[in-house]
Amino acid sequence: MKSVTVWVCVHVFLLLLDQAASSWDGPSALPLSLATSSPGTRTGPRAQPEWVDCIQASDMCNQNPYCSSRYRVMRQCLVGKEKEAMLDNNRECQAAMDVLLVSPLYDCRCKRGMKKELQCLQNYWGIHMGLGGDMDDPSPYEPVAPHHDAFRLASISSGMLTVAPKGFHCPDAERNCNPCLDAAKACNLNSSCKKQRSAYIATCSKEDPNKGESCSKKRCHKALRQFLDRVPTEFSHRLLFCPCQSVGCAERRRQTIVPDCAYKDKEKPNCLELRRVCRQDSLCRSRLADYMVNCVMTQHTVSTCPNQDNHQACLASYARLIGTDMTPNYVDSSFVNWTISPWCTCKGSGNQEEECMNFLQYFTNNTCLRNAIQAFGYGIDTMQNKNVSVPGPSLMTTMRSDRSSEPTFTIPEYHEPRGGGLDNTLPGDHSACLRANVCALFPGVALALVLAQHAL
Repeated sequence: MKSVTVWVCVHVFLLLLDQAASSWDGPSALPLSLATSSPGTRTGPRAQPEWVDCIQASDMCNQNPYCSSRYRVMRQCLVGKEKEAMLDNNRECQAAMDVLLVSPLYDCRCKRGMKKELQCLQNYWGIHMGLGGDMDDPSPYEPVAPHHDAFRLASISSGMLTVAPKGFHCPDAERNCNPCLDAAKACNLNSSCKKQRSAYIATCSKEDPNKGESCSKKRCHKALRQFLDRVPTEFSHRLLFCPCQSVGCAERRRQTIVPDCAYKDKEKPNCLELRRVCRQDSLCRSRLADYMVNCVMTQHTVSTCPNQDNHQACLASYARLIGTDMTPNYVDSSFVNWTISPWCTCKGSGNQEEECMNFLQYFTNNTCLRNAIQAFGYGIDTMQNKNVSVPGPSLMTTMRSDRSSEPTFTIPEYHEPRGGGLDNTLPGDHSACLRANVCALFPGVALALVLAQHAL
């Protein structure tokens, strides 16, 4: 009895401390496992953090005989063409799903660029395969935080950072500028970029004698993914999103991914069929879902991209689609009214034409994607109704993911914001709030101590 009373007192004290900390605009200091547990009880699956690694979550499930058996049942339910009917009508499949929905597997996510990314994604779709419709797959990757002009640490840690160059201005109005050529030259001056770029160009240009085709699209896609995974976005995104003011520049930009092999095919499939093929592959489905989430067009808001105009997340998600069945590209050499699309068409869609067009417009008429590309190329968003600037980095350093030696991300180091940096003291209004919250803690602390003394 005394141990329970002491535990309650300590718990009340921590809750008071956590409430005060939250009022200082800081994150909750109270561990989720403590807030949702009680003495003598085990922490349930919902006491996990907001997201856990799906590989780790699978290991946790396998250590529990009940969860492990249901996980095996679910994998059996998702095999074959009748998986949707099995999930809807088979009681054993439904029972397995009910168990997994409250297991760590349901809330698990994957880290972009992690060493075992494909295995992690396969674990994720192992229970999410039957959830959601064709257009509203959730992203299996770790969440992206809202964009902040000065500090974008959340995007950096999520592998979603891209580097916006300074505003583009042609130095000589009478001379044709070619930022895409400049981007290629910059890539050649970097050993990693030069090596990986040469590798995918060579692979995508080779003939495939086994199939009688000009190249092996599968090998080409793999080489492109390796280039985009291993080369800092400081170089790769300059090649993909360089701003153009001439046909020659726009054509070089279109040719960046060697479209004759990586993009085009003998015939254009229907976009819904291409989406169906993509969704059968864990990697393609995951990256398409991530693109849909981070480049979705927001309505009735000042911003045009999710998470307070997080252009970086949209561009990174777009780039990661390259090298999959849903590889997008510029459709022509236009530099004024350019269009991006996967290699597909909505002709012959019949009564599914509206659904097909809605999907295709996520690429061809996506305000978020267009604004993100323009903001990257020119340093600011040049579209109408926009007042959010994209700050240019002053210094560049590189870091690597703690899970793998690749990919490499570029971190901009910003000058301290006006009015002082992080080392400055709190302004007057915050210090008053701080004093008030500290004072408010004393009654709760005193009460906790009295109860603890009485219990002992």
